[in-house]
Amino acid sequence: MGMISYIKEEINVVKDRDPAIKSNWEVLLYPSFKVMLSYRVAHKLYTKKHYFMARWVSQRAVRKTGIEIHPGATIGKGLFIDHGSGVIIGETAILGDNITLYQGVTLGGTGKEKGKRHPTLKDNVMVSAGAKVIGSFTIGENSKIGAGSVVLEEVPPNCTVVGVPGRIVRRDDKKVPREELDQVHLPDPVLNDIRELQIANFQLHEQLLAMEERLKKCVEQNCKN
Repeated sequence: MGMISYIKEEINVVKDRDPAIKSNWEVLLYPSFKVMLSYRVAHKLYTKKHYFMARWVSQRAVRKTGIEIHPGATIGKGLFIDHGSGVIIGETAILGDNITLYQGVTLGGTGKEKGKRHPTLKDNVMVSAGAKVIGSFTIGENSKIGAGSVVLEEVPPNCTVVGVPGRIVRRDDKKVPREELDQVHLPDPVLNDIRELQIANFQLHEQLLAMEERLKKCVEQNCKN
């Protein structure tokens, strides 16, 4: 693909994913657009073992955009990084097509492994603001990671994960389309657990009251006898 064709493709990616865009010229100001152009250059240098130049291009992009993509990372078509400040993508991360990342996302390694040590994200994955995906495992296609979640283990396709540590709270055969970029209306497993504890506590309280009432009656009967 020529550079002109690639630029047009990146413009369409941003316009498709951000409803705030009013014109093609605005796309040129987006950190996501700038960093992806730099990444493609840096990655090509990296694959040719020009490591210093690859990192030089990469670090210049970090200073300009606040997004750090290691030139060794493998990224497919259609990556969109919304806002982008604080996003980090590690060296051995592999990203499929049509992935959406929000600000503060980390695709990192544990620091204990050699070789493949960063996550793999399959097609159409969405990772919401502030989420951390740490380790060399796979996030299945069409899955969502909720805002602020910390994911430390593999996620099957078509799942929704929220919490710290991340837990699967929705898993079925219905695929999540990439146009559905809703970071807000996700299940809350912590709130659900609290509600279940409240119900259990209420039931236990009622049982204790009933036992006290029965004990009181037994005492009264014994006293009469």
